[in-house]
Amino acid sequence: MREVGDGRAVGLREDFEADELRRLAAKVKDAAQARRLLALAAICDGMNRTEAARIGGMDRQTLRDWAHRFNQYGPDGLIDIKPTGRPSKLSDEQKDALKQLVETGPDPEKDGVVRWRCVDLKRVLGQRFGVDLSEVSLGRALKKLGFSHISARPRHPVQDPETIAAFKKNFPTQVAAIVTKLAPETPIEVWFQDEMRVGQKNSLVYQWAKKGSRPRQPKDQRYENAYVFGAVCASRDTGVALIMPQADTEAMQAHLDAIGKAVAPGAHALLILDKAGWHTTRKLKPPANVTLVPLPPACPELNAAENIWQYLRQTYLANRVFASYTDILDACQDAWRKLLAETGRITSIAARDWAIIGQPF
Repeated sequence: MREVGDGRAVGLREDFEADELRRLAAKVKDAAQARRLLALAAICDGMNRTEAARIGGMDRQTLRDWAHRFNQYGPDGLIDIKPTGRPSKLSDEQKDALKQLVETGPDPEKDGVVRWRCVDLKRVLGQRFGVDLSEVSLGRALKKLGFSHISARPRHPVQDPETIAAFKKNFPTQVAAIVTKLAPETPIEVWFQDEMRVGQKNSLVYQWAKKGSRPRQPKDQRYENAYVFGAVCASRDTGVALIMPQADTEAMQAHLDAIGKAVAPGAHALLILDKAGWHTTRKLKPPANVTLVPLPPACPELNAAENIWQYLRQTYLANRVFASYTDILDACQDAWRKLLAETGRITSIAARDWAIIGQPF
């Protein structure tokens, strides 16, 4: 029997030697558990309770308590047990109902609101189950159910979800039809194209600030603006952009010519873009190494360039006042150059599983 303490002996289990306990202490991630393992290793070497307890940063009685835990549960018994706290006021059935309620969203006619707030859910739970939860407790319950208070993504009112799914599913078929018209073994690149208007009437975005405060940012009311024509290729982590005074056929033609020059030598680009008037006009003459692939209507989620614009606005362009048109041009140029300089940034934003194809096809 190994003795713990200078008084009454407490036997330590015999299946762990001092060296093994020290090896475990070096591997575990819990610092408190490591200290307790080292203290018990000292006991195994014959050290008295006072000195061993000092190694573990505890008193002698606490060391005895941990010795009992170790005897019963082994090294895992030396980990602090987190208190469970008060039991939830919501049963599992009520939690499922709350989850369904949030996922479905409110009915403006029935519930009187267009989005759920904690105060609204508190009222509904009280009426349906007779449960009285504070708004703070309800917020914690929602987080445990996997919800977070986030901004919604816009959706076109006439959008058909099945159309989006069909486009993704049929994309390889579209590619195959285009490839049959190309030389054998031609490498294929997928590009996304779109335009972004940047002007003096600029946007404000979320920012980190002290809780309870309402940070202020300048908001211009003038109307000078420019258009950034941008296209990105996720597989090559590259892009090409032009800053134009207006969005029209002439500007689009110039951008197509620039994209054609940016495509890798010998490769062919599939340019995915929406059906704006200056994208679909017969006056456009795409370069020989570029094929336009129009998106279905009201489906901006399919265009990865939309996410590029979101990143540029939130990182470089929002929360600013532009003194002149020249300042707008300079800011757009600087933002695009910074985007290209961030290795892997375009790929991380614009890569889409359904648009990944072999090289060559």
